[in-house]
Amino acid sequence: MRKIAVIAAGGTGGHMFPAQALAEVLSSRGWRVVLATDERGAAYADKFPAEKRIALSAATYRPGDPVGMVRAGVSVLQGVLQARAAFKVIEPAIVVGFGGYPSLPALLAALSAKRPAMIHEQNAVLGRVNRFLAPRVQAIASAFPTLEKAVPAVQARAVVVGNPVRPEIRGLADLAYQAPDGEIHLLVTGGSQGARLLSELIPAAIGQLPEALRFRLKVQQQTRPESMDEARKAYANALVDAEIAPFFRDMAGRLAKAHLVIGRAGASTVSELAVAGKPSILIPLKIAMDDHQTFNAKLLSDVGAALVLAEDDLTIDVMAKALEGLLGDPAAMGAMAKAAHGVALPDAAERLADLVEQTAG
Repeated sequence: MRKIAVIAAGGTGGHMFPAQALAEVLSSRGWRVVLATDERGAAYADKFPAEKRIALSAATYRPGDPVGMVRAGVSVLQGVLQARAAFKVIEPAIVVGFGGYPSLPALLAALSAKRPAMIHEQNAVLGRVNRFLAPRVQAIASAFPTLEKAVPAVQARAVVVGNPVRPEIRGLADLAYQAPDGEIHLLVTGGSQGARLLSELIPAAIGQLPEALRFRLKVQQQTRPESMDEARKAYANALVDAEIAPFFRDMAGRLAKAHLVIGRAGASTVSELAVAGKPSILIPLKIAMDDHQTFNAKLLSDVGAALVLAEDDLTIDVMAKALEGLLGDPAAMGAMAKAAHGVALPDAAERLADLVEQTAG
């Protein structure tokens, strides 16, 4: 009988995509995979290689909301009972949690039944659910060398495996960075999810660049639908060749061509920039829980691979100055690209699968 791994992940792409990468590697090694998530997670699971899915009750609550806390507690308890009943039937060799509240009942069910359990933290700050579970599980995998909000005992046990990236992004790991000698390709991400700051400030900043630089630019920018017309006007007035869209499907192809990337500092973004070996300007999301994007960005900024600009300090003039300094210095961008490659872990999925098998025994 092949071993079964239950993979439990919260209902966001940030949790589900790394979980899927692990599932794909484990399946290739002969494991059977079962996915435990909620309704939101199911929306990301159409390509998840699981032979079975377990729908678990779970809920979050706002701090200071006692009624919400009670409701969340009842929902999680229901999820634990659902998970325990399912585990008695499938007998998993290990339960792996990726954070988010839907992963909590699965891990609690495993721990209460003394089944092997481990977690993977995608950010440089330990999330609330993983913070609670980390002292109790058998193994802790981390994406970043630093793990803020973790007690010393947890930090000492954490194994750095990296963040699994999409196969098409991983394929960029062996491509050498080509500094621009004519056209300069600038990729701007992170503006599709309501980021007015990036959608409107970047075109305005590019409009302030010297004419010689603007004429060489080829910009591809993700922009909020309601900001697209304004962005197009700004680029047209600046005589800049720009492609504006709310979402880019071929991100790997666009990333491969990019000489510089501007974006947020989500865990996946930072990991993909490292694997692709791209210089970047990162603007951490100010309202991110525990300011985790600022800590994520340090992986690249600490080695000189990224310039980090805080939202509170960001103006059109500040961005224009940063762009002019980098776009006008191909050697500097090449050095940043090399530094990014130096901290990449393109085999993160395999490293994580190794730890899963070691923990399962």
